[in-house]
Amino acid sequence: MAPSIRIDLVSDTVTRPGVAMREAMATAEVGDEQRGEDPSTSALCERVAELLGMEAALFLPSGIMCNQVAISVHCRPGDEVLAAESAHIIGSEGAGAAVFAGSLIRAVPSEQGIFDGESLKASLNPPRPKTPRSRLVNIEQTANRGGGAIWPLKTVAQVAEIAHAHDLAVHMDGARLLNAVVASGDAASDYCAHCDSAWLDLSKGLGCPVGGVLAGSRRFIEDALTWKYRFGGGMRQSGILAAAGLYALDHNIARLHDDHDNAKRFASRIAEIPGIRLAFDEVPTNLVFFDVSGTGLTAPQISKKLIAQGIRIGAESDARMRAVLHLDVTRAGADEASDALAALIESEGGGSAEAAE
Repeated sequence: MAPSIRIDLVSDTVTRPGVAMREAMATAEVGDEQRGEDPSTSALCERVAELLGMEAALFLPSGIMCNQVAISVHCRPGDEVLAAESAHIIGSEGAGAAVFAGSLIRAVPSEQGIFDGESLKASLNPPRPKTPRSRLVNIEQTANRGGGAIWPLKTVAQVAEIAHAHDLAVHMDGARLLNAVVASGDAASDYCAHCDSAWLDLSKGLGCPVGGVLAGSRRFIEDALTWKYRFGGGMRQSGILAAAGLYALDHNIARLHDDHDNAKRFASRIAEIPGIRLAFDEVPTNLVFFDVSGTGLTAPQISKKLIAQGIRIGAESDARMRAVLHLDVTRAGADEASDALAALIESEGGGSAEAAE
């Protein structure tokens, strides 16, 4: 029997709907969303479109589907998508762009998942028959494997200007867009003003059980709707799920500050543990990456031993771990996790990785 996880820092996708959110879901007004008759889903789409400054929006089951639908709308077989080398669409979406849109992704060299206009310009293919057509630029906000780094508004604008000047569309992977909004003070609509499409994740920091909302022009959403059906994304009485999103937009945005503060506190505490080194100089949002190669234990070993104590922190590689702070982890819980990590390293670290088995 698997041990019970009390403090889960593996991802913000593990958040569970609270009592009030569940009540909103249970009392949601519903209808057939494929016929445009689900009022809760329609309200959510209108709300997100307004929040992002877009003309229209579409409720989808997952963030990956949001990305893949957007790529499929923007690109044709043989087209090329440009994204930071650490982008989610490169490493964590099962080569979906190649499978569904027949498109390849070129990795743009970047610092913490963020590149500038000149780097983009240098990566573009020349317009000639024997090379793929550069068609789409992907911006991941925040940059997950960049330590939750925030794309500055000025950089987004610069990249978009270069992209549009070369007839490329710009898509924002908004998995943690609202974390960037809360941390930076810049509005979501200001970021998205430079993009041709963008989506907002509901199932991470906002605490919903499922879903993302993809937004763009009315024409883009019309085309996206076709791809939604192709992917099997029709959900019928989806208002039960959409109601969670509406609740989250009302109650769970401002509190993202708490997750950011807890992440900074967690990082400062584990930085004092011998053998642990923070992977990035700053913790701008809710993600903490750290290197454990100096502890004498591997990341998978540490993860396994912590799980036995009811605490879960993800192992990204043999040396690197990632802790994600979210609404289901209190400050006390984060402190308990860092204390458990310190105690584990003190009691079992210091030897070789092989000896620690």
